[in-house]
Amino acid sequence: MNKNTRSTSLLLAALALLASLETIVVHAQGNKIAARPLTPQEIKDYALPTATQPSGGLYTVGVGQPVYLEVEVQQNLAGVTGVNWNLATKPLGSAAALQASPLPTNMPIYSPGDRGALKIVGDRMLLRPDLTGNYLITAQVLINGGGLMLTQAVSGGTYMGNNFCQLCHSGGFLPDTMGPWSLTAHAGAFSNAIDGISTTHFSQNCIKCHSVGYDTFAGATNGGFDDIQALTGWTFPGELTNGNFAAMPQSLREKSNVQCENCHGPGSEHAYSLGDIKKISVSMSAGDCAQCHDSEPYHLKAQEWNNSRHAIATRYPTGESRSSCVRCHSGLGFVDMVDGKPQRTDYEALTCAVCHDPHGPTNNPSMLRKVGPVTLADNITTITNGGKGQLCISCHIGRRDAVTYVETTTGSGNFGPHYGVQGDMIAGANAVTYGKEIASSAHGSVVPETCVGCHLQEVSASAPYFGNVGGHTFLPAWDGPTADPADDIHLTGLCTGCHGPIESFDFKRQDYDGDGVTEGVQTEVKGLLDQLGMLLPPIGSPTVTVTASYTKSQLRAAFNHKFVKDDGSYGVHNLSYAVGLLKASIADLTDDADHDGVSDTWEIAKFGSLIYDGNDDNDNDGVKNALELAAGTNPLVVDSDGDGVSDYAELQAGSDPMNASDIPGFIVQIYNAAEVEFASQVGLKYQVQKVSELTGTWMNMGSITNGTGNNISMPVSTRNGGAQNFFRVVQAP
Repeated sequence: MNKNTRSTSLLLAALALLASLETIVVHAQGNKIAARPLTPQEIKDYALPTATQPSGGLYTVGVGQPVYLEVEVQQNLAGVTGVNWNLATKPLGSAAALQASPLPTNMPIYSPGDRGALKIVGDRMLLRPDLTGNYLITAQVLINGGGLMLTQAVSGGTYMGNNFCQLCHSGGFLPDTMGPWSLTAHAGAFSNAIDGISTTHFSQNCIKCHSVGYDTFAGATNGGFDDIQALTGWTFPGELTNGNFAAMPQSLREKSNVQCENCHGPGSEHAYSLGDIKKISVSMSAGDCAQCHDSEPYHLKAQEWNNSRHAIATRYPTGESRSSCVRCHSGLGFVDMVDGKPQRTDYEALTCAVCHDPHGPTNNPSMLRKVGPVTLADNITTITNGGKGQLCISCHIGRRDAVTYVETTTGSGNFGPHYGVQGDMIAGANAVTYGKEIASSAHGSVVPETCVGCHLQEVSASAPYFGNVGGHTFLPAWDGPTADPADDIHLTGLCTGCHGPIESFDFKRQDYDGDGVTEGVQTEVKGLLDQLGMLLPPIGSPTVTVTASYTKSQLRAAFNHKFVKDDGSYGVHNLSYAVGLLKASIADLTDDADHDGVSDTWEIAKFGSLIYDGNDDNDNDGVKNALELAAGTNPLVVDSDGDGVSDYAELQAGSDPMNASDIPGFIVQIYNAAEVEFASQVGLKYQVQKVSELTGTWMNMGSITNGTGNNISMPVSTRNGGAQNFFRVVQAP
């Protein structure tokens, strides 16, 4: 019986056993012996020898392929004096040994999310299995007064190809992962390229990432593509054209394209052991993808992701009682949430395989895990039109029903909608609206793919700001290398179709914060946030610090303040909703929704609407509306108490304009004045007029004067602050 027939028989006999097994995921957690990924770009960036072999950071590797080992311990572990490495067990006849690693000491832990919590101690080592089988590595971490023993198993194997994987993973006893995978770009990464379908620049040098187990290292004889190529004598065709793939030897086609073993490691030991899950790897590390997807100038996403906040998703809070947090703060928890499974609480950053299912769900674009409807915490609003952005929104939403939460919760330092409320903001829902209909901007409907449309705009690798903005950095803007706004980058290309040729998200629209200056929309929203903050305890400070002493009115306003601030876009996601929420909150605390310095209740009672402001003088008596409100006078009547003396005169004289019995006495006051003299004609009438600006409206001064035939001299007051006026004399009717 040949090797393939034997393995097929064993696998078929073990299907019932496999059906009951769960796959173990390799993840980043706690003190451990880690297998560090090494990407093609890192080999270039750290000037390593060109023959250095990349690695996906798996513990299942092909014979002759490297495992770059390092001991990672918690940052707070003190007193470490060294590490004693040992290859405790290896297959019979193996000559493999631990060697010094070629990785330089200045190369950090691979995952940016691990660097803040873990540190490398001792020397890095290298293991390159020379036979199939199990290798057990131990590392004794020497600590003052004691030690810490760590172990890690490595499985060396050979590549089998998907013809073996499909025996178990095509449905039936185990879920069908082969069917969905066959529809992905990975499944045709080689065949479509060699036939000239997907590219025009495919060459022999590209095969290493488009096939299974390709590694030309001298000792890497493990059944990979390069080994089969050497056996069959196949040579790369001179032209990329249809039929190239079909003309290849069958054994070589079986090791073509990106298959299971590219991501999970060689499957021989897993297969021959009847599906032992300890002899295959399932890694959520970005390094598993970056072993191919990190090589300029074509494969750039790993570099972008390294600079994203997804790469440093918080380790806190996680833990067995934190399932509501790990669903979004840990990659493993998110995958479990999407799959409807109990959520693992181990930490892993939000890596490639968190958002993109390598097995390729057939109904989702870009192999995204979830793009279905997302219901907000208000249990009323369901977002269905977000396109690819639905995946983002499934985490970037509030955790509380605004109305119920505010009315039943006491203020504290943790009060608020729970940080990432971008989905709620785009939908214009789940904030405190005070029973009003608050308008929404159209971004949620008109931006292609919502979040993805703006936050994943492509940036050329040659751009000086590459890696800091766009693509898988998920950042649409970058505050450049200096404090000078001139070097800031805003990816506004998608905006110009509706908003015209703008170069910044902070472009001018209206004076939303009512300070008399029309600034950029983000500046205006920040101005409103500051205004609302000044009205909340500690009163007079724009910083909002919620405490148990907050009243319900203050909690409602504080919720909206945090809602807009935590959204982080300062109006860009939904300007109308952000402005409307803040103005409604300010109005609830001040009774001044239109920011005109006059009570809305008083305006509606006196004028029936809010169309006038505090600077208007509706009765033209010289007393502005704001002063009428303060004095209690009627803004529509010149003499509110009907005593024959105008409100203006009484306020000037110090008498009560609302008390008819309080009439000003004879008061002599001397003011600055000017003299206007003009020639007159008997029988005509004259009126002196003034204006402060020649383009303004001329105002009458004093009464009409009858002509005498002589010069008439008339004093005119200049007591109003010395303001400059122009004077003229006109003939009166």
